[in-house]
Amino acid sequence: MTGRAFGIRLGGWMSDRKPYSSDVSDGQRVLVEPVISAWKAAHPSVSGYQGGYAMREIVNGIFYQNRSGCQWGLLPHDLPPAGAVKYYFYKWRDDGTDQTIHDLLRWQLREKKRRLADPSLVVLDT
Repeated sequence: MTGRAFGIRLGGWMSDRKPYSSDVSDGQRVLVEPVISAWKAAHPSVSGYQGGYAMREIVNGIFYQNRSGCQWGLLPHDLPPAGAVKYYFYKWRDDGTDQTIHDLLRWQLREKKRRLADPSLVVLDT
């Protein structure tokens, strides 16, 4: 195991579970890891507890719920418990960390498709 804030090593970055299509890719992890590590450093636990789940799996749980639209209580059993995933989701939503992560992933996707990081034109349809 490693002490890195974003994941635990169980024969690699991922555990032995089969991946979901919504899981964080290695490229996405590289972008998101510094944001989450900085957030964890800025929000230390009063008790010193470091958490029992890999941050990558927490993000995978958030992405799974977002992609599938399932209720929190229906997250698959091989992801962290819904309470742990919801804790980070609500904390990151309330302080804007989720928007930072969203922007980084959007910029990465746009650049991958050889587009400007920010769109130059927006069309609204009512």
